[in-house]
Amino acid sequence: MEPIFTSAPPRIRGGALSYLSLFTSLGTLLCCALPSLLVLFGLGATVASVLSEAPWLVTMSHHKHWVFIVAGLLISGNFVYIYAVAPRLRAENAACDPNDPAACQAASRFSRVVLWISAVLYMAGGFSAYLLGPILMHFD
Repeated sequence: MEPIFTSAPPRIRGGALSYLSLFTSLGTLLCCALPSLLVLFGLGATVASVLSEAPWLVTMSHHKHWVFIVAGLLISGNFVYIYAVAPRLRAENAACDPNDPAACQAASRFSRVVLWISAVLYMAGGFSAYLLGPILMHFD
């Protein structure tokens, strides 16, 4: 079986992984973290109205373990790609234009920013989905 992004240039592969990791970390935030935080702040009616308009969030939250596993794998894979694979590919293939090295650095910087935003959103979602409830029960 051939990998999905083999024929794409390294820059496109890195961008696709960045956006996939951002999308999945936003998914974990929407399905699991945001509703519990809104209820914590007394906005239960808001959660009810959002869930009536987007019932797929209920199904997604029933499978939150899988959502977190897939998001964690994609974010981890993106860390490996951004910090280990991409620099080696740029060095081996001379992927950056020698006349404009700033373009390659800007794209790399953007990918790192998207990756770190994804990681922070993932950690915030994981905290509120798995740790916030037990912590509040302990203090109650």
